[in-house]
Amino acid sequence: MSNDNPPPLIVDVLPAAPQGDRWVPVIGSEAQGLNLPAGARDQILSEACRILGRCVPPNARDTTQTGLVVGFVQSGKTTGFTTLAALARDNGYRVVIVIAGTTIPLFAQNRDRLVRALRLETRPRHLPWRHMSQPKTQEQAHVSIRDALSHWNSPTATPEEQRTILITVMKHHQHLQNLIDVLQHVDLSQVPTLLIDDEGDQAGLNTQVNQGEESTTYRRILALKRRLPVHSYLQFTATPQAPLLINLVDVLSPSFAEILTPGDGYVGGHDFFVEHQDLVRDIPAAQIPSINVVLNSPPETLIEAMRLFFVGVAVGYITGQPEQNCSMMVHPSQRRDPHQQFFNWVAGARDEWLSILDLPEGDPDRTDLVADFRAAYDDVAATLIAPPNWEQVLQHLRRALSQTEVREVNARRGRTPEIGWGQFYSWILVGGQAMDRGFTVEGLTVTYMPRSLGLGNADTVQQRARFFGYKRNYLGLCRIYVGPDVRRAFRNYVEHEEDIHNELSRFGATGRPLSDWRREFFLDRQLRPTRDNVINTAYQRVRLGDDWVYPEGPHDSDEAIQSNRNLFGSFRQAHPFGVYNGIDLRQNSRRNLVLENVPLQAVHEELLTRFRVPRLDDSVQLGPVLRLVQLHLIDYPDETCTVFLMAEGHTRRRAYDPELIDGDGTVIQRGTIKELFQGRQYAGRGAQRQETYPGDREIRGASGITVQLHYLDLGEANDLIAQNVPLLSVWIPDAIARDSLIQPQGG
Repeated sequence: MSNDNPPPLIVDVLPAAPQGDRWVPVIGSEAQGLNLPAGARDQILSEACRILGRCVPPNARDTTQTGLVVGFVQSGKTTGFTTLAALARDNGYRVVIVIAGTTIPLFAQNRDRLVRALRLETRPRHLPWRHMSQPKTQEQAHVSIRDALSHWNSPTATPEEQRTILITVMKHHQHLQNLIDVLQHVDLSQVPTLLIDDEGDQAGLNTQVNQGEESTTYRRILALKRRLPVHSYLQFTATPQAPLLINLVDVLSPSFAEILTPGDGYVGGHDFFVEHQDLVRDIPAAQIPSINVVLNSPPETLIEAMRLFFVGVAVGYITGQPEQNCSMMVHPSQRRDPHQQFFNWVAGARDEWLSILDLPEGDPDRTDLVADFRAAYDDVAATLIAPPNWEQVLQHLRRALSQTEVREVNARRGRTPEIGWGQFYSWILVGGQAMDRGFTVEGLTVTYMPRSLGLGNADTVQQRARFFGYKRNYLGLCRIYVGPDVRRAFRNYVEHEEDIHNELSRFGATGRPLSDWRREFFLDRQLRPTRDNVINTAYQRVRLGDDWVYPEGPHDSDEAIQSNRNLFGSFRQAHPFGVYNGIDLRQNSRRNLVLENVPLQAVHEELLTRFRVPRLDDSVQLGPVLRLVQLHLIDYPDETCTVFLMAEGHTRRRAYDPELIDGDGTVIQRGTIKELFQGRQYAGRGAQRQETYPGDREIRGASGITVQLHYLDLGEANDLIAQNVPLLSVWIPDAIARDSLIQPQGG
């Protein structure tokens, strides 16, 4: 037998499609052959199968699908869509198109990663791919595509001849038009295609939607989709706000969303801005350049950050290189002029320090500089598990300075330079937008970003976080310098990101189209979700907190009433209530009972999440309360709360406004409880008048969340519509309140 025969095909068959999937992909030789992280291999393959299973099946005809794939900044989305491309090949997709980057360096970075991961240049025999980069008709790309596709329909073609066409193209209107021109000469009517849009929330969306026009790149993407009768279009991004908030009738509005799970070594917003806040340092306002603040000398925090970085480089030489590189990023502005100023400061400081280190050991200038670096060493050593001693670091310090390449990264000279990471171990990169979204700084340890919050677009701010990534094994070397407002924005984004990921995951498990998902999530008022020019459906902000929240229709279902009675009974049996010592001098009224300092986790699990709400409007209102409690418990797992049993658990009558229904039976207004809370009570007259009861609204704990348990008879005294109806009301104090963003489409 010839040694040229390909190895046998290895196929893993998944047992069944999870809910919401259209079909069940198989894991074949291409996906199996990827060099994936050992600890995350099964997870990556499983998520790729789940995503592809929600796409158009490879045997479909004249159908399309749009999906959203959400990861984290610097979490390996490229690995995710590379795995998806390999899996598409295994399952018979004939064309895979990857729109990969809005700049030449970013496009080259993503294309080269695909080439390496799919081994396109290291498998000269039996390569199952035909790769084309930036195809053009003048280069006869359409002929090459037709030839490759013809083998799929030939009865005599061998499996090795049936090659999947991989097209990589830059997200730029001219390059996209070139690809459209190429595909116009190819019959794709029965060709299953996977179209991957990296950073799918950027550039491709319609930025002229509010003017009733279509932006150029958006038009190109729509035209490209029209050339592909059978395709799935997947938007990959770490910041999904814009695709989620565009109009549901937009062709690019996703019909499903999937979340990519980062690997164990990933370090993101929660790590830096919640768990390890000591790694984040504030840049004072007086050291952040602006119209009102002109810097004539390098800021002290920049010099401090550089010293920490060079100490880290020396540590890297001693203990082993982190990620084969050790880098610092200086990100002062989107404009180019400040880049040169900061570049000169960085290069000048480095050169000056080298000169001083070459002075005799007893020289005062050298002694002072060494003392400054010793302070930086103490700072770094405090966050390392087993730091080398100071003497070792000092021996490697000059090498750390002299062997670091300082580079300005922008298009000042016409084109953004590409970074040859293999040329140097340590780098300091000074730049702006070129190092924003999608750009990877290898081995990044120290970030210096004296930028304002700007417009406060949440997705834009988050995409500046180039300091996230797989750096758990050298986290102790990392430092982030930002202004206080930017630090707060990143911290607030952590909750927003966790909330939106959790909600998308929960909704995705239902298998329902994403158009049914209610566009509502927590987002601090400091931030806007995304740029306004891609949204033509207004959203509103609601402050959830400093008020009571309760359902208006707890009686709409007999089944829910009985379930909630059982729930309250079980809770009361497990948690005996005691006497409440608050003011209550009423005559002939049942007293309120109290359960103090009960774990919020227990109340959340045993009561709040199990309370049945039969009315959709009430579910929409109480849902954010449950999410808010969940988020609060993440930060404060030992938090306690107060629970009141109103009127000792006896029923109290409450008037009820009935539904308003028009002539054709349409409900104009749902029924509501006229007044749940009994008001403030007084006794006596004139000077003898005194308060006997502060009112139900004031019956709450001194701090934290309060829950009231009520039993109600609803309706008029002689015309009750429901009896003994359990109802809970929840008080959210202002201290843990959250801003919620709601857009009236979906759900």
